[in-house]
Amino acid sequence: MTEFEIKGRKLKAALAHLASVDAHLAESLAEIGPPPSRSAEPGFAGLLRIIMGQQLSVASARAIWDRLEARLVEPTPARLLRLSDEDMAKIGLSRQKMRFARALADAVKRRKLDLEALAGMEDGEALAALTAVDGIGPWTAEVYLLFALGRPDVMPAGDLALLVAAQRLKRLEARPAPKELLALAEPWRPWRSVAARFLWHYYRKAPI
Repeated sequence: MTEFEIKGRKLKAALAHLASVDAHLAESLAEIGPPPSRSAEPGFAGLLRIIMGQQLSVASARAIWDRLEARLVEPTPARLLRLSDEDMAKIGLSRQKMRFARALADAVKRRKLDLEALAGMEDGEALAALTAVDGIGPWTAEVYLLFALGRPDVMPAGDLALLVAAQRLKRLEARPAPKELLALAEPWRPWRSVAARFLWHYYRKAPI
């Protein structure tokens, strides 16, 4: 669990702060309520699941993960590395996802990526350690920090749903670029992770 689920009062306080600095967010929070609980387990399996979900619908990602988890029983680097291309293809992994999954498993097995050590790193250091692995880009690393490690001030600005939601929330004529979203998010510090969670919630629930 992340600290957000463990400390519900902290989430409530963070949303109150965001509402106090952003009138649009305050109005929408009153309209649709707070975002639901959502977290990812820290560690190899949690990060692998995020990688498997890159650029896929929620339903497709869940189906692939369910088949992969059933095949491995317990997702570990060693077990994943024993899978053949044929095994992975039957599960539904593309050639690219096969490469990314093996790169992560190899990095963790060889201790090139120490997932336990990430908890003691600053955000920038942790992001750099993650993105050094083939297949882990900024979005994947930021989502892992946000949902698995419970970091409070992360904004995955390259996420399409966040960009669309920000456009609607802030009544913008055009969808912002990632850099523009980061600029819009400055007033949301030190709770940009909570703002991102609200934007995903807004994307799904707010009337168009």
